[in-house]
Amino acid sequence: MTDRLDTIAMFVAVAELGSFAEAARRLNRDPAAVTRAVANLEADLRVRLLNRTTRSVALTDEGGRYLDGCRRLLASYDDLRALGEGDHAEPRGAISVTTTGMFGRLHVLPSVVRFLARYPRVDVRATFVDRIVSLVDEGLDVGVRMGKLPDSSLRATRVGQVYLSVYASPDYLERHGEPGSPRDLIDHQTVSCLTISPIPERWSFDGAEGMASVPVKPRLVVNSIESAADAVAEGAGLTFLASYHAHAYVQAGRLRRVLAAWEPAPIPINIVQPAGRFPAAKVRLFVDYLASDLRRRFAAGRREAEEARSEQVERVPI
Repeated sequence: MTDRLDTIAMFVAVAELGSFAEAARRLNRDPAAVTRAVANLEADLRVRLLNRTTRSVALTDEGGRYLDGCRRLLASYDDLRALGEGDHAEPRGAISVTTTGMFGRLHVLPSVVRFLARYPRVDVRATFVDRIVSLVDEGLDVGVRMGKLPDSSLRATRVGQVYLSVYASPDYLERHGEPGSPRDLIDHQTVSCLTISPIPERWSFDGAEGMASVPVKPRLVVNSIESAADAVAEGAGLTFLASYHAHAYVQAGRLRRVLAAWEPAPIPINIVQPAGRFPAAKVRLFVDYLASDLRRRFAAGRREAEEARSEQVERVPI
């Protein structure tokens, strides 16, 4: 039984990574042994699970259906092993998580490091990239996403929200004054980040009559949020930043938030998992740990945002 579970784990790794060599590296096994195990599995089942070429490995239709069953089996086995160990159960094995680059570095990575320190038999593979990663296609366990979730194949756990706000350095505001409303930005120096404002000459705000965009004249356009934050911290003008991007600068006194009363609607943060998958006990434990960390971290941000909006002047048409 143990040998068959080992073989199934090899097949799952190959299917998720699309490579026998990568699967062997993940499992710390000899590549030839992984290739032989999957071939024997196909021979026993009398069905082809994988289509192999010199460049890629892809699931067949039968392989896709078999993969779902294998994932459920491995998750159930982990749960049964934990149940058998009772109070002495210790999570073990690999967990994969993905989110965007800067959010991952600032807010997910610290939680991962603490989780690893608490559970020494767990390994985490973290992928922080500024693109939407398909959890199902790439065989990942957990994702952290900001914004609406159009993908109905994901199971989501809401953990907080972030705000898009306008920031400038205290020195710039002292020299040029603080804009009283979004329409005043036309008379200010601005820095547009394409990640937040795809049309750099228009910024969106929430006015008394709903969402509206106002014209700006950016003197600097950048394609990374870090560059925008650094530029305005040095006095280059005003820019839009997500609250988690600006937090360290604000704490250091290098940036100050303005126009809080006209901020766009908050952006939800969700921990997501493939809906069709039965997560193993270690994954459920990790999700609970990460959710608790993120909720605690972003609860204060929500209160601060609400207080800032209430202290601003009443919103007016933009």
